[in-house]
Amino acid sequence: MPRTTHPTAGSALTGTGTLRLPSRIHFGFGVRDQLPLILAEHGTRVFAVVDPFLAGSPEFLRTVDRLRAAGLSVEVHTDVLPELPVDSLTASGTVAAAYSPDVILAYGGGSSLDAAKLIALLVAHGGPLSAYYGENNVPGPVLPIVAVPTTAGTGSEVTPVAVISDPDREMKIGISSHHLIPVAAVVDPELTMGAPASVTAYAGIDALVHALESYTAAELPLDWSATLPVFTGSNVFARQLALEAVRRIAPNLARAVADGSDREARAEVAYGSLLAGMSFGPTGTHLSHALQYPIGAITKTPHGLGTGLMIPYVLQACVPVIPEKLAAIDVALGGSSTDPWVAAQDAVDRVARLCRAIGIPVGLAEIGVAREDLPRIAELALLSKRLVDISPVGSEPSTILTILEAAHAGDRSLIAASAVRGRRPAGAARP
Repeated sequence: MPRTTHPTAGSALTGTGTLRLPSRIHFGFGVRDQLPLILAEHGTRVFAVVDPFLAGSPEFLRTVDRLRAAGLSVEVHTDVLPELPVDSLTASGTVAAAYSPDVILAYGGGSSLDAAKLIALLVAHGGPLSAYYGENNVPGPVLPIVAVPTTAGTGSEVTPVAVISDPDREMKIGISSHHLIPVAAVVDPELTMGAPASVTAYAGIDALVHALESYTAAELPLDWSATLPVFTGSNVFARQLALEAVRRIAPNLARAVADGSDREARAEVAYGSLLAGMSFGPTGTHLSHALQYPIGAITKTPHGLGTGLMIPYVLQACVPVIPEKLAAIDVALGGSSTDPWVAAQDAVDRVARLCRAIGIPVGLAEIGVAREDLPRIAELALLSKRLVDISPVGSEPSTILTILEAAHAGDRSLIAASAVRGRRPAGAARP
């Protein structure tokens, strides 16, 4: 097999590019002090959506005091329930509308940020939320949102997506629209310092999955004369952001999990998470997320645990399809092989080792998934068409089931190259 070099920054530029981002993004220790000025740009009445366990924290109380000292009226709302049940969000929207806010402050983890997006939507356009399920169903701008993440993982501060639970559905459902992108993202690593090890691990690996799935996303045919889908597949901007996110997160996540007071590691992971959010916001994620939605619904396990568990198996299925992309990921992970097939496999192995190092389970059986559940999980995952369509390995049910069977057994060798047909580039050989 001939040896070739990896793709580099000097490679020929191909494809198109799309970015949809907040008009302001601030990153670094101390940037939270910008909040009074940013919020005041949008009015004086602030509806603060905050995780209930953070509402009494010294840092949040200091933030509220500074906002009020700047002449802003602040209503603190803590009714943010795990998994964001749709009825709880409808109730929160009613409370927010009664306050008549000018701007929403989203403060906390991914649930608070997503809740704030949907509250802003309800205040602007009314309910029910089910009218907005799917892509591009939000009719216009929502109330301005200023997002302040306190975990490094979801990237919700820069993305057009919010995910909720609906009892009428067997898995979580997304609302996706560029109108949901916050007007400002304030990412201060200081606010992540108190996150427990498990939260750091699950949020951090989810951020890495965002970057990996964004970089490996398929290129989609786009009609530039029509309204674009929210997720447009691989693009020239996102690819660079995704690789830099991998470079920042991968060497530092285990450090941040082991020692939450490690400021350098916390900053690197927070920065990487932000870059990953900027990357997958326009491209989308693919199979790890599509599969996690039903897996999470069945097992009631954290989202990041599920995406982190699935990503080695999804990437393993990608090896015969996109070896060059995985070889570039290997370089970002610290690999040095010049053989793209060797490097592609090395990238998957490195990701799998990192997942084990931070405590991600190896197989689905470990988190309570029965083997007889696998066909239904595959069926439900395929309903997430906007994600599955971005998968580089395609959407053949047999491929999805092969990935699930390997993940259930905890054995990547079960993903045979012959089972993966996908979108292999013309002229590419199998390993």
